[in-house]
Amino acid sequence: MLTDIEIAQKNQMVPVKEIAAKVGMTEDDYDLYGKYKAKITMAELRKLQSKVLNEKKSGKLVLVTAITPTPAGEGKSTVSIGLADGMRKIGKNAVIALREPSLGPCFGVKGGACGGGYAQIVPMEDINLHFTGDIHAISIANNLIAALIDNHIQQGNELGIDPRTISWKRCVDLNDRALRNITIGLGTRLDGVPRQDHFCISVASEIMAIICLSKSITELKERISNITIGQNYKKETVKFGDLKCTGAVASLLKDAIRPNLVQTLEKTPAFVHGGPFANIAHGCNSINATLCALATGDYVITEAGFAADLGAEKFFDIKCRLNNLKPDACVIVATIRALKMHGGVAKTDLKAENLDALKKGFENLAVHIENIKKFGVEAVVAVNKFITDTDKEVKLLEDLCAQFGAKAVLTEGWEKGGEGAKELAKTVCEIADSGKSNFKPLYDINLPLTKKIETLAKEIYRADHVEFEATALKKLKNFEENGYGNLPVCMAKTQNSISHDKNTVGAPKGYVFPIRDVQLYSGAGFVVAFAGEIVPMPGLPKLPAALNIDVDDDGVISGLF
Repeated sequence: MLTDIEIAQKNQMVPVKEIAAKVGMTEDDYDLYGKYKAKITMAELRKLQSKVLNEKKSGKLVLVTAITPTPAGEGKSTVSIGLADGMRKIGKNAVIALREPSLGPCFGVKGGACGGGYAQIVPMEDINLHFTGDIHAISIANNLIAALIDNHIQQGNELGIDPRTISWKRCVDLNDRALRNITIGLGTRLDGVPRQDHFCISVASEIMAIICLSKSITELKERISNITIGQNYKKETVKFGDLKCTGAVASLLKDAIRPNLVQTLEKTPAFVHGGPFANIAHGCNSINATLCALATGDYVITEAGFAADLGAEKFFDIKCRLNNLKPDACVIVATIRALKMHGGVAKTDLKAENLDALKKGFENLAVHIENIKKFGVEAVVAVNKFITDTDKEVKLLEDLCAQFGAKAVLTEGWEKGGEGAKELAKTVCEIADSGKSNFKPLYDINLPLTKKIETLAKEIYRADHVEFEATALKKLKNFEENGYGNLPVCMAKTQNSISHDKNTVGAPKGYVFPIRDVQLYSGAGFVVAFAGEIVPMPGLPKLPAALNIDVDDDGVISGLF
């Protein structure tokens, strides 16, 4: 059996100019990054934005989300890509909008984010590694801000910044737990002012969120200027714009703000841009990539990170709210294997038929179906088929989904590409075309920040009540006093459970949801709340994926997945 990377390498790509032609672009509308990757020009980006925002000519927007992830695998990106290919198989003009992969998971445990099997975006190696350099640009821009802050303090500290209050973190696009808490400025007086500092992974940085939520360089600069970096000794807020270096930071991002265009194995156009994680960031590809797709496709398939309690909620409550997007349908990806794990079956025993475990594990899927309905969007369940799934298990899952008002559709995109997703494509198109979507965000944006957090905890995570650390409450009060009370909330919590506890599988309810800290992302336009033990810098596992990755003398990479 071929590995994902072997399948991708055997595929014959077409020059990206042929992909661009499918979405109505000429060679003047993009810049080539080799033969198979392109960046949309600012002029073309503005034209496509206007088509959606001003002329109201827009495709149907379909979100792909999933059940709570397990080691058995769910395959959200694979289904997203297979669904778009399947739509093209049935004669629909489908376009994809996806996130860029982070190097952290590629060398860690999760792997890349290009799909799998015969439902992939390519060139797989390039997209999973450096791609067009967007995340590197974001990392450098982030760290330029950090360097400018510390230099300002070193050179006399005209703004009176209190080093103890600096909230801006440095970043690197790798899983490196040793950088979570560090001390900088050690040495002589010429080496800086000593203070405690921190690193986050690049995809959790506020600059990543800003790139993904900015439609123009003007908006980008406004958001960068509005970044809160700390307080002065009078306890007044200091913003990055006070350092008067916004233009320098934005100059590093002038290309990173432009969406990238690539292709699937079956030559479906794919806009791949932006890469915030959903467990510690807002989890959606850039608004610019989505607008490009909506302007050029009749159906747009996009995804949000991890399960519906994280990615889908943030897609709805942050991205859609801030950009007046209205999703037409939602796909929840599940596997019978994963549901049996949520029902208590060990990974080694998943091949055996177990209807009782499937029924118990379905409780996790049921929560996600109910949650999607709370946003007024109709959902279909895409059952990623495995050879070990029995007829009885499939029938039981179909019946259980029907009881909760969602159709379950078997999909075989991993094995058969678009051909294996045609039935799912037909079902999704029917829902999207029905006009029944009545999208609305979960909470009123004018609620107090504590009430927004409590709404998420009770309505989405099924907690009984929220327990705030005293420091978190004090910060939330301060945010509101400074005019930030009307921002949405971006919850940072484990992806491995609907709750804050990574060890609690299935459908937990009636528990205490702890908020240990909060952080203001005033540039991005939301408040991050940290629940449980989640941290913005992941660590590597004992046996990282890096052990399996290699490259030969011809530059051919192996071991990526």
